[in-house]
Amino acid sequence: MSTSSDTLSFTGPFPHIRLRRNRRHDWSRRLVAENSLSANDLIWPVFIIEGENQIEPVPSMPGVFRYSIDRLVEACREAHDLGIPAVALFPRTPEHLKDLEGSESANPDNLICRATRALKAALPNLGVICDVALDPYTTSGHDGILRDGYVVNDETVEALCKQALVQAQAGSDVVAPSDMMDGRIRAVREYLDAHGFIDTQVCSYAAKYASGFYGPFRDAVGTGGTLQGGDKKTYQMDPANTDEALREVAIDLEEGADMVIIKPGMPYLDIIQRISSTFKVPTWAYQVSGEYAMIMAAVNNGWLSPEKVILESLLCFKRAGAGAILTYFAVDAAKRLQQKK
Repeated sequence: MSTSSDTLSFTGPFPHIRLRRNRRHDWSRRLVAENSLSANDLIWPVFIIEGENQIEPVPSMPGVFRYSIDRLVEACREAHDLGIPAVALFPRTPEHLKDLEGSESANPDNLICRATRALKAALPNLGVICDVALDPYTTSGHDGILRDGYVVNDETVEALCKQALVQAQAGSDVVAPSDMMDGRIRAVREYLDAHGFIDTQVCSYAAKYASGFYGPFRDAVGTGGTLQGGDKKTYQMDPANTDEALREVAIDLEEGADMVIIKPGMPYLDIIQRISSTFKVPTWAYQVSGEYAMIMAAVNNGWLSPEKVILESLLCFKRAGAGAILTYFAVDAAKRLQQKK
């Protein structure tokens, strides 16, 4: 046995030490497994559309659909029955309801609020997480209010507070600001508290990168072709930075975040690991639309086996320290995990 100042390293010479002994049998592999994955770790992101009895496929995300509210309830009932604790809702807002200010976001009868009320009425024990950002509601496609080509911070934060309130009033269990404006966690927390929603959780997308992996998501919510300026680099994080992520998380926790999300997921496992090990707080990963699309493209071309890669791709988040995973594979993964029992 050799030691260092901060670690213990158990080593020994072959053949006395054979690490393959513990790998020989299924039962022993299960006993020494350092991490595990269950349905309790999964959050299902779901896209919503207007209408009745509507299910629309998302072409860039094979196997992913947009649901009208009545069909959303049916789909979420299956997820709930599989043991998935929560769903995250994202609307495709009709174009005629969009404007520069994203004012539809504060409408207490908007698509998200109606969907939330329907879900909580039908499935009261299913957690509902609502995204707090203006991009589904703005004609610019940006997460905030655009003024002279720049997303203004403080005016956007005021709009986000109003959006979070109508979501809480509709029954949302968790409001999740994903906009990356400075100071929005404190503002949202204080605004909710002032209106009596002291138990509504605030989950911050604390480290959300200006990534190229979001393309299919933007197609799904109808913002891909409207984004003015082409990117969101003035408010989302630079993929080159890691220390900055720690600063973002530290600030959001100080402002009142109950948990944090790292986005994207697999290309940013190092960020997840640093955040979870540094702060010891609930840290969630988002396996984003581009990650899902890449895996499904390889699966559909016969290059990868879904039986092998789907659960493996999710287990890596647990290994990195994520306590929960937002993934479009949630229902599929929960079924696979159930079959393995």
